[in-house]
Amino acid sequence: MISRYSRPEMTDIWSDGARYSKWLEVEIAVCRAWAEAGRIPAKALAEIEKRAAFDESRIAEIEKEVGHDVLAFLTSVSEKVGPNSRYIHMGLTSSDVLDTAFAMQLKSAAAIIVRDIKEVMKSLKKRARQHKKTPMVGRSHGIHAEPKTLGLVFALWYNEMERNLSRMSRAAEQVSVGMMSGPVGNYSSIPPSVEKSACRKLGLKPAAVSTQIVHRDIHAEYFLCLSLIAAGIERMATEIRHFQRTEVLEMEEPFGEGQKGSSAMPHKKNPVLSENLCGLARIVRSQSAAALENVTLWHERDISHSSVERVIAPDGTVLVDFMLHRLKFLLDGLVIHKDRLADNIGLTNGLVFSQRVMLKMVEKNIPRERAYALTQRNAMKCWESGKDFAEILKRDTDVAKFLSPDEIDSCFDMSVYFQHVDTIYKRVFG
Repeated sequence: MISRYSRPEMTDIWSDGARYSKWLEVEIAVCRAWAEAGRIPAKALAEIEKRAAFDESRIAEIEKEVGHDVLAFLTSVSEKVGPNSRYIHMGLTSSDVLDTAFAMQLKSAAAIIVRDIKEVMKSLKKRARQHKKTPMVGRSHGIHAEPKTLGLVFALWYNEMERNLSRMSRAAEQVSVGMMSGPVGNYSSIPPSVEKSACRKLGLKPAAVSTQIVHRDIHAEYFLCLSLIAAGIERMATEIRHFQRTEVLEMEEPFGEGQKGSSAMPHKKNPVLSENLCGLARIVRSQSAAALENVTLWHERDISHSSVERVIAPDGTVLVDFMLHRLKFLLDGLVIHKDRLADNIGLTNGLVFSQRVMLKMVEKNIPRERAYALTQRNAMKCWESGKDFAEILKRDTDVAKFLSPDEIDSCFDMSVYFQHVDTIYKRVFG
């Protein structure tokens, strides 16, 4: 587990003690289901419920000898329960316990991630409302395109996080599958009714069909969801890194009092939080590849998936939990430089209004190709000379045949770019 990035609530899900507790929950749920079926006496069940426990150090000691974690666990439990332990694990195989408990762990981890996403969405919604009408230049290919509002940047991020919320909720539902179907999944030693009852008690649904395991495409979907969340976080972090570049400087990460950006250059304020998030996203994405590799197992079931999941499940969920928490901190402390936003709109001397000029000529029944060529010709003069685009257009005798100076000036009205922002916000925020 990547302990540096661990937050206690998530880490606790993956501790040895928590894993054994889930195993015990599964075993007791099955005992209760057997008791309902009349196979375990009520007195024996009461004794099991009262005495069932485990000793972590004892499990470790036994596992060294037997080389099997579930058998070591069951031995430790039987030492606590006594003679009635003969009813524990009745009709089950190890994976019945392992996979069912694993589903419970993933479900608990998903609940934390869902909550984290909602917190990030609150921060994004707040920023979007603050900057609904804050003008900025939009970019494509890293080049100035047309004006827009900063609020739309945050609205876009919010909308993506909303999709991640839906994906994570769906993945949590999909992975909430239990299984108590015996050694090869044919219920030879335990009836489907016991499985159904036990799963209901554990908040899971029974697998429709299994071998000795719940098949791993279900889990792969979960880890692909984590990868998509990480990819979305990386996209935001990459944009923030761009916005913080000295030449752009439209926004900056929070920079704490006493914080230092460089060991050599005292003036530096680097986007280290965003860079960290971009790096961690690479790890989470790589784990989805491992989860996909787990889908194919030998002769219906082997154990190769287990070693993978012991790494990617805690690490993936811990990292995504940390990344969402860090992203919220970053968003809440983000410094917006409105003066630079305004300056950058004018950086190209009005070139960002070129489409308006072209469309204005098209309105005059000029063929689009001709309007484009005239606009582009003057735009290139603006690029080369650094002079005001509107003034260059007014001096072009060919343009003057179609557009008056007032009509040219009307093309540089900023309000046209904001006229549908309210419509977009209604679609995004309701």
